[in-house]
Amino acid sequence: MGKQQMTEMLKGTLEGLVLAIVAVQPAYGYEITARLREQGFSDIVEGTVYALLIRIEQRGFVDVEKVPSEKGPPRKVYSLNALGREYLEEFWRSWSFLAERIEQLHNIEHPQKEGR
Repeated sequence: MGKQQMTEMLKGTLEGLVLAIVAVQPAYGYEITARLREQGFSDIVEGTVYALLIRIEQRGFVDVEKVPSEKGPPRKVYSLNALGREYLEEFWRSWSFLAERIEQLHNIEHPQKEGR
């Protein structure tokens, strides 16, 4: 997949992916970026994640706790709250709907040959 195409597709899903990460375990920005990269999103830039964290904090989807850091200022650790959990559930419902429709379209364009 082309890098530009992947970037555009990721823009619409990154918020849900970040919420899914903090739903599993509270994390700070760098940890979230690292987990995304571990999942194969190697082109994710930390600045993008930090800007998104500010947005989801403003929207009230996460609780934030400042914890001391050995290096520098305290870290902001994000955890999913009830509103964020509701949003994440809706994200997964929407994702499932879209994925099913996309797969149907793909199958129309590329039907499986019999005997396979």
